[in-house]
Amino acid sequence: MSTLHDQQRAFAAYLRAPHAAPPAGIDPSAAALYQRLFRRNIAQLLAGNFPVLRRTLQDDAWQALLDDFCRRHAARTPLFPRIGAEFVAFLHQRPDDAAHPWAAELAQHEWVELDLRLDDSPLPAHDPAGDLLAGVPVCSPWLRLHRYRWPVQRVCPQYRPTHAPPEPTWLLARRDADGQVRFAELSAAAARLLALLAEPGPATGLARLQQLLDETGVAGDGAMLQQAHGLLMQLRAQGSVLGTRAAG
Repeated sequence: MSTLHDQQRAFAAYLRAPHAAPPAGIDPSAAALYQRLFRRNIAQLLAGNFPVLRRTLQDDAWQALLDDFCRRHAARTPLFPRIGAEFVAFLHQRPDDAAHPWAAELAQHEWVELDLRLDDSPLPAHDPAGDLLAGVPVCSPWLRLHRYRWPVQRVCPQYRPTHAPPEPTWLLARRDADGQVRFAELSAAAARLLALLAEPGPATGLARLQQLLDETGVAGDGAMLQQAHGLLMQLRAQGSVLGTRAAG
């Protein structure tokens, strides 16, 4: 081999392929040891990051996923704690798995918790007692809102759905000030309101509520506006909305 880079690439290719021969000039027993360590570390890490997916898939299916991930995925992070995000991206890029069509979404749902724990975003300036209608609502940066085709919060070894329900599932993950990550299933209206509140711009809470009601075709309904205002207050009470900043 002409360069150290060539040697490194050849050795990396060997580590990725479980039945490949080691590169020339490398002791086979030492190379095999490195390969076992590499694959064992990846297997242990991903089993810890995705325990529900690991338990729900049969052993052969789980091992096939690990082999495919090790062999084909080009990770973009050098950080071991972020390998889980690479696994989620890998699953979403694969062709649909007819036997486990919910696998990619379940992995994403499981990854959200660690992703939030790793999030070091500072809380933005806000007035926790501000008027949510007159001011601009400020959302917590420690939120993840996802729309799933499958009811991933229910998938487990005892429930492996074969047909997606007609309506999507909206799940909100939130890290509280005490560091705990909590999940909640939202209605489509609540999910849309939270998505509107998270959009940048100077729109007040009242403007966001009116936009939501415009989209649903009930903009002139005072009772619906009051109900939407109650939803906004609930989002602040649970910590998804931190407070407000001044409009303008």
